[in-house]
Amino acid sequence: MGGYLDKNFSKDSKITIILMVIFSTAFYEILKYIFNIVISHFYIDVWQFAKTLGKEILYNGLLTIILYPLLKKTGYYIENVVKGNKILTRYF
Repeated sequence: MGGYLDKNFSKDSKITIILMVIFSTAFYEILKYIFNIVISHFYIDVWQFAKTLGKEILYNGLLTIILYPLLKKTGYYIENVVKGNKILTRYF
């Protein structure tokens, strides 16, 4: 899923990144909820699940707002180091 989103969405738009994190969090939590019901026959109250989902979406969204600029700068730095030294392109 990350590879698909990487190719089809801009990494420069902060709103796009936040929306991807929100939808990825919701998708993961819903799959985990279904997995718990099907495999372990563990039923969770839907209201409790909705509250937990809301908290996790809010928490992950806030972390994305705070940490994304730092991760973006680090990624660009690493990309420049790799391309500057031609470490990977020398072999391909």
